[in-house]
Amino acid sequence: MRGEYLDKRENVLLIGNPGTGKTHLVCALAFSACAQGRNVRFYTATDLVTQLVECREEKRLQRLHKQLQRVHLLVIDELGYVPFSKAGAELLFEVISRAYEHHSLMVTTNLAFEQWTEVFGSERLTGALLDRLTHRCHILEANGESYRLRQARKRSHWKPSIRQDPNQEPPKNMKG
Repeated sequence: MRGEYLDKRENVLLIGNPGTGKTHLVCALAFSACAQGRNVRFYTATDLVTQLVECREEKRLQRLHKQLQRVHLLVIDELGYVPFSKAGAELLFEVISRAYEHHSLMVTTNLAFEQWTEVFGSERLTGALLDRLTHRCHILEANGESYRLRQARKRSHWKPSIRQDPNQEPPKNMKG
């Protein structure tokens, strides 16, 4: 919260299951950075890649890169939910590569590192991206059950049925 990672240009990577508070924590850290007078930009990964592709098509990509170079913290939320096109993956790699050792990145994802190739489509590109992102990086793991699912269970008073013997047949009137 004090922002020392920003002074050192270190990255923060939050990895974990959906609903475990990654985005919530990122927003709190980004808000704290703003309160300290730091320039922060927040994107979902899909929105950033879409904007990069559109800017490239409209020949405004250099302007966006200059805007991103002026931030102290660039937040990329929800990396891994949607695979990128080859062009989109390359454009996002360029953003991360330009940020490397110049300003901090904060990334949330629900994917383990070995699954990132599915999103970026290239082992070589994924390896280079992870190398830059994880060097001088704080990696936080958010494990556990989704708080949204937990709240839904409380609202509906739903409790999963528990059988003593897994080999025991369920009662005839029980479905599923």
